[in-house]
Order: sequence, then structure tokens, then C-alpha cells
Amino acid sequence: MTVIQVIRRKVRNGKYEFTIPHFLEEMAHDHLTFSDVRHAINGGRIRRRFTRDPRGTRYEVVGTATDGRLIAVICRIKSTGKLLFITTYTTKEL
Repeated sequence: MTVIQVIRRKVRNGKYEFTIPHFLEEMAHDHLTFSDVRHAINGGRIRRRFTRDPRGTRYEVVGTATDGRLIAVICRIKSTGKLLFITTYTTKEL
């Protein structure tokens, strides 16, 4: 199973958590909902991997929000197995 498939499965099964309050503040800042985040992950791709973080690899998933805007979601798979949503933002390039 690829990393994006693992991420999608964790979202589908509710095996995730958020950096509070940062992730929610960033969603609100760009007028995004969690439905937008789910939509982007379900149809998106991993654009970048950040491997130098001692807490584990972070992934930038890019895709479209429900309204068609391009967004990025930064997440990590924790040692507990849960997906951690770190931040999200609108982007101009896929």
C-alpha cells in the first residue's frame, strides 16, 4: 500500500488527530472546512516529503477543495499509528 493510500484509509476510518489550535486556525484563515481537507486527500497526491524532522516524515498532500480551490495539507503518521494533521492552506500550484 502506498503512503497516500495509508493516509486516505486513516482519514476514512477516523484514525486522525489535529494540532490544536493551529490546524483549525489555519483552516478558518483560508475559509476551509474539514470536508475540503477530506476531498483534497481523497483526490490528491503527495507533492513533497519532509524527512529531516526527528518526529517523523511529514507529507504535503495537494488536491482540490470541494469548491475547486487548490489546497495543501501537511500531515504525519505518528508512532501511535494515527494521522496527525499539522496545517493546511490554499496553494496556487499542483
